[in-house]
Amino acid sequence: MDWITQLCQCFNRDAVYYTQHAKIEMENEEFGQILDYEVHEAICAGEFVEEYPDDQPYPSVLVLGMTKRGRPLHVICAYNQDEDCAIVITVYQPDPQRWIEYRTRRTT
Repeated sequence: MDWITQLCQCFNRDAVYYTQHAKIEMENEEFGQILDYEVHEAICAGEFVEEYPDDQPYPSVLVLGMTKRGRPLHVICAYNQDEDCAIVITVYQPDPQRWIEYRTRRTT
């Protein structure tokens, strides 16, 4: 499956469900609140970073995307094929101290 295309199509149709965890993380992000439109921008300009095929009830992926203002975001999303919608599990701005170019976890 082409995750980015599928997820972007869901965002463009407003077929997106945010978990309560995602909303709390977006509101309390240490680098500043993350807004819904920023998540949309990041997904549609995003790239696949990691895949979590064993996640339940749906496999999920980590997407790195930049907002139009250049803010990097990590979005963990799943796709519900039965409902044809994206499920945003969590969203955060990656800490450059913990990520190399926002793509690779630093080992410490």
